[in-house]
Amino acid sequence: MEKEQERASSPTRRNFMTKAGIFVAGGIAGYGASLALPPTPKVTEPPPLPWKWVKLDPLEAGRRAYRTYLEKKG
Repeated sequence: MEKEQERASSPTRRNFMTKAGIFVAGGIAGYGASLALPPTPKVTEPPPLPWKWVKLDPLEAGRRAYRTYLEKKG
């Protein structure tokens, strides 16, 4: 009985080839999906430091944050 369990758990060439094929197919699918996505936008440089200090209205900031949360669905 123990020898049957050892054979079942031991790696075989067939298992290796099956798993390697699945891995390669997943990589090809992932690469194909990345080609379908639009390119990432270029990052612009921020303004030079020190940035000008601006006093924020807490109520207006809260309203904008809440509105953005609702529009973007979280």
